[in-house]
Amino acid sequence: MTTSFLNPVTTQTWANGRHMVRCVKVIQETWDVRTFCFMAEQPVLFFFKPGQFVTLELEIDGNPVMRSYTISSSPSVPYSFSITVKRMPGGVVSNWLHDNLKVGDELAVHGPVGNFNSIDYPAEKILMLSGGVGITPLMSMARWFFDTNAAVDLEFVHSARTPKDIIFHRELEHIFSRIPEFKLHIVCERSDELGEAWAGFRGYLSQAMLELMAPDFMDREIFCCGPTPYMNAVKRLLRDNGFDMNRYHEESFGATPMDVQEEVLEHVEQAEAEAEEFDVNEMLSVEFTSAGKSVRIQPGETVHAAAAKLGLHIPKACGMGICGTCRVPLTSGQVDMEHNGGITDEDVEEGYILSCCSKPTGNVVVDY
Repeated sequence: MTTSFLNPVTTQTWANGRHMVRCVKVIQETWDVRTFCFMAEQPVLFFFKPGQFVTLELEIDGNPVMRSYTISSSPSVPYSFSITVKRMPGGVVSNWLHDNLKVGDELAVHGPVGNFNSIDYPAEKILMLSGGVGITPLMSMARWFFDTNAAVDLEFVHSARTPKDIIFHRELEHIFSRIPEFKLHIVCERSDELGEAWAGFRGYLSQAMLELMAPDFMDREIFCCGPTPYMNAVKRLLRDNGFDMNRYHEESFGATPMDVQEEVLEHVEQAEAEAEEFDVNEMLSVEFTSAGKSVRIQPGETVHAAAAKLGLHIPKACGMGICGTCRVPLTSGQVDMEHNGGITDEDVEEGYILSCCSKPTGNVVVDY
């Protein structure tokens, strides 16, 4: 690193949007989990809220693919960021990353975004509950608390399949051995049957275990991330005990839930039926200034749908206002935007919208 790297004139601060980054390190965390570390060619201070995520823009087998991953590093390490990815059976993107992404490769990322973070929900007493690779956002938070000497009473409970599946094991032990107010508890679900030595908790997380680990769990702010069955079990346990669920926070992005998919299909069928009786005079104009094109759409259709009708490709990953990939500037008009944390208040104030979940309420102009 040269001194010019830290020149304040050439150093930028990360802001939500599209950025080109280069992979600078690949770390084998466990037998099926790798961490990929990224930096920008032009120095960028990668500040984000611990727990937020980015969306990778990739090309796999000639097809554009977008996929969101939590940032596992801490913003206290400012000139780079990392994602930690588990190889999944049949996982197109995770397997491609493991098999193809190497040091020196460039790619585009969108973000950072996400409401699941430790900055927006400050608390003196925190309980973190993670399952498998769901540890990544909580690791970012724990690293941030450790590096900033935060005055936090932290109980960290992680569930893994076996001892060899414990992600960040040595770093966790290092962090939690140095601060008395930080306590680590690891549960291994299947250690006995595999004949591996394990002296800690065994089986699945239960109320009895939780009471032993964190007897005051009812008094803590709770952050949870893991497979859906794991998070559902945690929520059932907490609700059965009368926990104030306003103090429970979980990672929310991932595959589109089946009930959401079914609801979308119902809306499509309903829209098709209504389209036959629709008054053309009620249609709205959506103009895309950079492309020099415009189209008329029905009320209730999104800006993203309008772009698609013109053959304009606005990158999109989730389609539910979560990932923030489809952010575009709205230069004129108003929209009804029902997002799920994929855009910041600052972005909205600057005139940005998420095209996938923004429905024009009149004629609009978009800079795209």
